[in-house]
Amino acid sequence: MATVLPKILITNDDGIHSEGIAALEQALKELGDVYVVAPESEMSGASHSLTLARPLRIRQVDERHWTVDGTPTDCVTLALNQILAPDIRPDICASGINHG
Repeated sequence: MATVLPKILITNDDGIHSEGIAALEQALKELGDVYVVAPESEMSGASHSLTLARPLRIRQVDERHWTVDGTPTDCVTLALNQILAPDIRPDICASGINHG
């Protein structure tokens, strides 16, 4: 019987291009199927904020990476409700590694 790897969703508040998110992804790739949905730019201090006053833009970077022009909470909400296919339900959500 084949081993089913857990599905892991990664986000952060430092943005998609931060060194910390790349390091976290590298560490977790050996443990499961990793998907990254992170802010387009640094959003430090806004991790629990939710954008309500404007539409959010989603951009697919590659097969398993997306950016959102919003907060980390926006990223996770959109990952679960719009970005990831219905058969991809994360078992774990990790956030970091924080630059600050």
